[in-house]
Amino acid sequence: RLLHMGSVVVDYVYRIDALPGPGTEKTALSFAQVAGGGFNMMVAASRTGMKVAFGGQLGSGPNGDFLRAALSAEGIATLTPASTMMDSGNCVAMISGDAERTFVSWPGAESVLSPGMMAPVRVAPGDWVFASGYTLSYVGSRDALADWIEALPAEIPFVFDPTPVVSDIPRTILDRVLARTSWLSCNIVEAAEIAGPGGVEAIAARLLSNHCPSAEGVVIRAGAKGCFVRLADGTAQAVPGFKVAAVDTNGAGDTHIG
Repeated sequence: RLLHMGSVVVDYVYRIDALPGPGTEKTALSFAQVAGGGFNMMVAASRTGMKVAFGGQLGSGPNGDFLRAALSAEGIATLTPASTMMDSGNCVAMISGDAERTFVSWPGAESVLSPGMMAPVRVAPGDWVFASGYTLSYVGSRDALADWIEALPAEIPFVFDPTPVVSDIPRTILDRVLARTSWLSCNIVEAAEIAGPGGVEAIAARLLSNHCPSAEGVVIRAGAKGCFVRLADGTAQAVPGFKVAAVDTNGAGDTHIG
């Protein structure tokens, strides 16, 4: 079973030919409201055979209702009650003609966690646990989640994605979470933010030796170039990408992890 302790938000997806210039307006080619954030990762894991449960926080309002329905439709259980304080957050995603995406987000209930909120989440033997940098970047959730991650039984694998907001995570919190990480998955920019600049091989080695001492391995994603995998025993392999017609890169990293 996968226990996802990250964030799920509502994505407002606008497809455009190119980003508008400052002070100008553009009409989108299409619009869709979809479940986003960690939802993509959970769906990918579920569709490849894992039982999946969501242990993060959803809101009480139209966004939260929309996300609960989307999770239920995929057979993904929600383990925690709805927030009594606010609705779930949202993200405006602009997908340009080259399939690149640009985000503007607003956090909601997923940005506030407490030990009491997470109390219904019970880890069992055989579970895998996942968390993302988004939840660790929010002032109202990072301390409680970091404490919860550190308290996980040693035999439970913990997968961490630092996400593009890794620089917003206080280094003390980030270091604590990395020290408990079993598998780290990130892109090359995020990896360099943690371990410093250099080639992918050197960065992967430093991630394991200096930042993730308990990890079994790290995966550094590189878009069209595929990814680079390095294991704790020093084994490493570049896994090449393969050519496809890019439709939508929104959620690509989450899907890869799932």
